[in-house]
Amino acid sequence: MIVTNISDFRKDIKSYFDAVAKNFETLIINRGKDSGIVVISLEEYNSLMATNYELSSRLNEKRLDTAIEKLKNNQSFSKDLIEE
Repeated sequence: MIVTNISDFRKDIKSYFDAVAKNFETLIINRGKDSGIVVISLEEYNSLMATNYELSSRLNEKRLDTAIEKLKNNQSFSKDLIEE
């Protein structure tokens, strides 16, 4: 995580954006008392939205929890993909 203030961000905006995009860093820009902005990459944002969607349904959450428990208890299996 990178933390900066608005003045430093303005001076070197390109390097901050490069760090966020290339290194999956989270950038926090402080704007004063208890105020700030968070910048993340589009890929990270999409990942968070997908996770949020998957966990938005109690049924999906239960299915994911069950799958994780099966993996932990070595109750998983693998299948070969069918090639067309």
